[in-house]
Amino acid sequence: MISKFYQKSRQERINLLTERGFVTAEAGKLFIENPLLSETIADNMIENQISQFPLPLGVALNFLVDGKDVVVPMVVEEPSVIAASSNGAKLARPLGGFKTEIKERCMIGQLIFKDLVDVEEAKRVVQEKEAEIIEIANLAYPSIVKRGGGVQRVETRVIENETGEAEFLTIHLIIDVQEAMGANMINTILEATASSIKEWIHGEILMQILSNYGDASLVTAMCEVDPKQLTTADYDGQWIAERIVEATRYAHLDPYRAATHNKGIMNGIDSVVLASGNDFRAIEAGAHAYASRNGRYEAMSYWCINEAGNLAGELTLPMPVGIVGGAISVLPLAKVNQQLMQIQYATELASIIVSVGLAQNFSALKALVSEGIQKGHMSLQIKSLAIHAGAKESEIDEVVAKLKQEKTQNLATAQQILDKIRN
Repeated sequence: MISKFYQKSRQERINLLTERGFVTAEAGKLFIENPLLSETIADNMIENQISQFPLPLGVALNFLVDGKDVVVPMVVEEPSVIAASSNGAKLARPLGGFKTEIKERCMIGQLIFKDLVDVEEAKRVVQEKEAEIIEIANLAYPSIVKRGGGVQRVETRVIENETGEAEFLTIHLIIDVQEAMGANMINTILEATASSIKEWIHGEILMQILSNYGDASLVTAMCEVDPKQLTTADYDGQWIAERIVEATRYAHLDPYRAATHNKGIMNGIDSVVLASGNDFRAIEAGAHAYASRNGRYEAMSYWCINEAGNLAGELTLPMPVGIVGGAISVLPLAKVNQQLMQIQYATELASIIVSVGLAQNFSALKALVSEGIQKGHMSLQIKSLAIHAGAKESEIDEVVAKLKQEKTQNLATAQQILDKIRN
């Protein structure tokens, strides 16, 4: 446990992480210097590059994930996200923190065929030739097979058109990409298998592409919180716990509420995904698709009061993240952030990310059903107003203190306070 971290200077925070062995002195130096990407790298990462756009990188504390202490890097612009995640982790810690389960970690490549004479017969042929398809696929990318990965199985799906007629045959190659993000690997394997399958089923290839609906990479995070820990001067902890359960049940019934409920979860998840150099847009798409798997858009998380009387939370999401390849290979801070989390495997990263999502969700619900979400936001929002008003580092604390005493807390008021201080 690290206490009063937020009260320390940036240099003191980095020194403490170095002293505790979360990062090396060299990595800590990189946090301080925070150099821009070289012009060559930046210009080759995207088209029409004109500059670089910085976002704050912070750390969430108190996380205990599968028995291991974790300092979690988060890249986010929204106030209170890191504080909420840290607070949620702190309250979950006494009963063991977060426990995670991962049954498999695979990516899905789609081969989509059209203009088939008999879709069901084509499906039967593909299923019959599964072993041959796997052999062709693995020959196309032998290096991943040597590392223990490659195509694990072949699945088929018949897609009906608007009138209910079978029109497309979609073939899923379920691929173990090991520690990689895997996009290029999947495309290579799809290209290698497509021509042979086309000859067997006599259809036309519509497209071949990976799917971001990674339900072959599901990660479940669970935690428990003693309701007594939730008791405050104004609210009974048992009452708060029961309202969290009720609020979650409502979010499963109302998609308008579910969208905001899930956005709060993704506040935490996206922040860690971005800090790790992974594709947060792909993770977002897969998460929201999974939230719709029952035919309607629902809350991603579940909360209940368990037999022990504790508030128990569970979050299951597709989390096909990698620790090598893609942007990870060229972003220096992505590599340092891996060191900070002390991870060696992509599954460890996935477990941390989903745990952060559950912690974030818990803190948001706790605030919503008690004092309201606005109160939790206000202290950081007030500081942002002081900075936006033009307060220098030596003036910020005084502006914040005076602004908290005002009935109207907006930019105009902050500017008036700053003018009085300076005059």
